[in-house]
Amino acid sequence: MASRPELILASASPRRLALLNQIGIEPEHLVAAHIDETPEKGELPRKLAQRLADQKALAAQLKARESGFADTAVVLAADTVVAVGRRILPKAETIEEASDCLRMLSGRAHRVFTGVTLMTPSGAQKRRLVETRLRFKRLSPREMESYLASAEWRGKAGGYAIQGIAGAFVVKLTGSYSSVVGLPLHETVSLLAGEGYPVHFNWLNQSTLTAV
Repeated sequence: MASRPELILASASPRRLALLNQIGIEPEHLVAAHIDETPEKGELPRKLAQRLADQKALAAQLKARESGFADTAVVLAADTVVAVGRRILPKAETIEEASDCLRMLSGRAHRVFTGVTLMTPSGAQKRRLVETRLRFKRLSPREMESYLASAEWRGKAGGYAIQGIAGAFVVKLTGSYSSVVGLPLHETVSLLAGEGYPVHFNWLNQSTLTAV
């Protein structure tokens, strides 16, 4: 019987690892994939999310091969893009970028696209692209100032983290919450199961909780 494939998570994001752990999946390897995430001229948000996920998967596989542990491993990569219309919001690194994002999102609808790529040992890529629609409340100057002071926005697409304080800003969400956090779990499980990864293995070992 063929041995089960190992899993390489092509990310240094603690959020994506936590989401995998939430559904009982512990990657055998973590390989950060550093790529140029600059949008191409005229590139649409959904295209950018999928392209970056593809490039992260490829970069991580090449890096893993150099270390000698990619021969039988599948590589999982994802990238999340926040957009208002066709405008792609940055992954905020400065308080000015975060402030611009909050002003753009305040009281408006926006979309979050997460591209997921699973790369097989042979180099084949299996993909999913998930779109989630959200609307923020109108933010007061005090709310914006306080959120910027929290620094929760740093490194986050669109300048916010829905799993943190910014969850209080969301009036409506249609689609996948986990995708907005950084990894759509339903689609990820589907991709992994399709490649023979035992996504349900650890579920069988979970302790049974008994109500008192």
